[in-house]
Amino acid sequence: MTPTPLAPQAILVLGLVSERPMHPYEMFQTTIERQEDRLTKVRPGTLYHTVDRLAADGLIEVSEVRKEGNRPQRTVYTITDAGRAALDASLEAILERHPVEYPELYLALSEAHSLPRQRVVELLERRVAAMRADYERIEAAQAAANTCGAVEMFYLDVGCRLATLRTQIDWLAHLLERLRHGDIEWIDDPDSTWRSKHAATPSTATSSPATPSTTTSTAQKVPNP
Repeated sequence: MTPTPLAPQAILVLGLVSERPMHPYEMFQTTIERQEDRLTKVRPGTLYHTVDRLAADGLIEVSEVRKEGNRPQRTVYTITDAGRAALDASLEAILERHPVEYPELYLALSEAHSLPRQRVVELLERRVAAMRADYERIEAAQAAANTCGAVEMFYLDVGCRLATLRTQIDWLAHLLERLRHGDIEWIDDPDSTWRSKHAATPSTATSSPATPSTTTSTAQKVPNP
């Protein structure tokens, strides 16, 4: 049975202390400097809580307590053998599996016909513009990392992220063109054949939603993939 992976922030912390012993504030600073907050939401409070939980579970342990000048004492942690085994198991499980996911975009696209065509076009135009800005930002960060001599193995997620964004942008841009030109029938089209076939008649309008006729009409909306 494949083990359940650790939470994303736990994996991030274990990855950091597997490089070298660190105190929690150093973990947070390193995460921000490397822009690894792109991988999971990171806040100082939640990171400290994650460190405490990992220590309680025996996955990290205190390496030393440092006192530097007038600064408060800082507890430095290192990874344990159990922590390294848990990190390895989590990474192996995530890399191998292909879980069923439920992205919001897929849900919204499947039900977008409930909105007027022009409204869908406006909303998707905004989304694509935001995605393109995000793509340019990530691409610039990748170029800066390459210029600084960053080793690619630490940034493999960036390449995957760019490829995924590029594919989605291209697909949505093509969808927008089809919607603008009326290549896709829409429920608010004056000549919508779907609406003419499924418009409620006086008899079906007063029927209970559980009647066979209504159930059949709903089932015909989208074929089962």
